[in-house]
Amino acid sequence: MRHYSNGNEKIKMIVILCDFIVLNLVLIGISRLLPSYEPTYFKQSPRIIFLVANVSMIFAQYFYHSIIYKRLISVENIISRVLKLAATQAFIMFLFLRIISDGGGFFLFMFIFGATSFLALLLLRLCERFILGRYRKAGGNTRNVVFIGSDPSILTVYEHMIEDPTTGYKVQGYFSKDQIVNCPDGLERLGDLDMLTDLMNGNDADEELKKTIDNADELFCSLSHDASDEIVRIMRFCDNNVIHFYYVPRQFGNYRLNLQPELFGDLSIFTNRREPLANIGNRVLKRTFDIIFSSFACLLLLPFFPIIALIIKIQSPGPVFFKQDRTGMNGHTFKCYKFRSMHVNKDADRAQASKDDPRKFAFGNFMRKTNIDEFPQFINVLKGDMSIVGPRPHMLYHTEVFGNMIDKYMVRHFCRPGITGYAQVTGFRGETKELWQMEERVKRDIWYIENWTFLLDIRIILRTALGIIVPDKNAY
Repeated sequence: MRHYSNGNEKIKMIVILCDFIVLNLVLIGISRLLPSYEPTYFKQSPRIIFLVANVSMIFAQYFYHSIIYKRLISVENIISRVLKLAATQAFIMFLFLRIISDGGGFFLFMFIFGATSFLALLLLRLCERFILGRYRKAGGNTRNVVFIGSDPSILTVYEHMIEDPTTGYKVQGYFSKDQIVNCPDGLERLGDLDMLTDLMNGNDADEELKKTIDNADELFCSLSHDASDEIVRIMRFCDNNVIHFYYVPRQFGNYRLNLQPELFGDLSIFTNRREPLANIGNRVLKRTFDIIFSSFACLLLLPFFPIIALIIKIQSPGPVFFKQDRTGMNGHTFKCYKFRSMHVNKDADRAQASKDDPRKFAFGNFMRKTNIDEFPQFINVLKGDMSIVGPRPHMLYHTEVFGNMIDKYMVRHFCRPGITGYAQVTGFRGETKELWQMEERVKRDIWYIENWTFLLDIRIILRTALGIIVPDKNAY
């Protein structure tokens, strides 16, 4: 019988066992390598210490066991999970030891132990993920998938499955009344819905197709609600044959429903958008980081401001700072600050900078390539107009133009604009010569809003910092 799950329980148990092995190795290593930090009670009762450490790990595993066996999981999720696991284990262990011992010196030792455990478990987890990915790529621990329906949303799920072969998905094909528009060659139409019904009922049918359906592990359906009877039959067939059933929300034109469950009293309802930053805890975390980071950046950069200002004045008459009205959070207008990188011109509020733009002067071109011209926006962050990371604020003219041309363009204003953003570090920085480039930038901005994590912000900041050393080819 197939496992009725999205992962493999054996893999999960092996990973948990490895966690306990690493935990004990770390405890032994710290005791041997840093004996001066080891509390007296540790030397007197080592067996009790190891017992407490392992019992604490049992509790921590209950809440934050590994999820690398799941097929679509990001590195950020892995890091976050390991951090919570190590912190919970160390905290519970610390409480146990404080209860059973009167000795001191626990806090520093537990801090070193907790930090080392986190790094060791994270390294272990990344190695496990790599090994599991190679195993799945070679054909092990795979999941056979069948699609039902011709809605474009099917292609979205299909693309997620095949973009990373280490997820272990094997797509067999799809059943539908019509061909999927712009269907890739790798996604084969297996038959129509009548043929699917015959296969589910066990009627005489193609033996290969019968085998495909019988061996399916997961079935993704995207039929209209008018076909409710058909959907019920498919779900019943899946339940009776231990196949995991998923309903994929249909796509209306170019509008993709990203339905998320919410509780309405005792009822489950769905909303088309849930932003992590709608949570007050996440907002406080992001704003606190913005203030601390911007304050430190302003103090660090303060000595360089006069030098930059002097070079700008020498190369181009006019003000040092460029101030422009931009569209901010919830569509509000604010003054965005930059070091002026162009000669004063009448097209500043309408035309984007191009590669060989004659408006730029030499040092201005250098500033734009290395992001130095954006430094004054740390002042915008302190004022609350912007964040360190978020969708880049556009000039008012572009908001008006693209707001009427691009579907969901204004959704990018659901959070504070940023000095840098997800779109900018994934290849969509600079001039947008064609409409599709702006459409792709908007998609990535919306993805950032819907998938925000603190670790994602850190990753974007690091990639932006790398751009100062190795300038982006689109930075002009």
